[in-house]
Amino acid sequence: MEEYKYFRVTSNGPIATMTLNQPEKMNTLGYEPWMEIQKIQDDIEDNPEIRVLIINAEGPNFSAGIDLKELKSFDSKSVITNIPKIQRTYTRFQEMNAVVIAAVNGICYGAGFEMITACDIRLASADARFAIPEARFGLAPDMGGTQRLPRLIGPGQAKRLILACEEIDAREALQIGFIELVEEDYEGLQARAMKLAKRIANNPPWAVRFGKKAINAAADSSIAGGLLLEQIQTAFCCGTQDQDEAVAAFFEKRKPVFQDR
Repeated sequence: MEEYKYFRVTSNGPIATMTLNQPEKMNTLGYEPWMEIQKIQDDIEDNPEIRVLIINAEGPNFSAGIDLKELKSFDSKSVITNIPKIQRTYTRFQEMNAVVIAAVNGICYGAGFEMITACDIRLASADARFAIPEARFGLAPDMGGTQRLPRLIGPGQAKRLILACEEIDAREALQIGFIELVEEDYEGLQARAMKLAKRIANNPPWAVRFGKKAINAAADSSIAGGLLLEQIQTAFCCGTQDQDEAVAAFFEKRKPVFQDR
């Protein structure tokens, strides 16, 4: 895939990996990295063969959040101009067909924390630490944190983390439902993320796409609306060749071969 300044992007069949690649800067984020993420998302969405995206990081920390030097240049006008672009960047992880898995090690603060709230599945190593400290700097989270975090862990826990700026470790993040799995070390984390990605990629593509979209819709729609979506997606999937192949392979005791049809 194309080479980038702030990220290393690789692909292996249906699985792509986006690695934060500025460990000497603790993988801090800013306007240029966010715009680069948009280009990476374009590449992924232009390639229908990519069905899972793993987001991980080089070095001992996932991301220390926004580069605080950039805060000095912010004013109300620049925020109104740029924040919607950044919000759309993170939202796109939720909306893309590919399933997005975050594999977090070390510290994950602020803008990095908000980015992974938009991922479909979050894994962490035992040394991971999470915080959303914007209030400490006179700000409120503005990249989706106040909207996505309560949906993940409930409003009370979200208020505790956002208003008190409390840091939590991987064990507590798992306990309150912010992450799904904890692995002992970095190597185990990457292996577990890849294993999960392969399991997802081995399922029929349309079943995975509809499953992701229906679960996301559940956070914003009524039960009746969600059930209608389930009816529509099932009617569609039952007309696909891949669904016939999945059933045939099961009864023939062989590995299915899906064609995304």
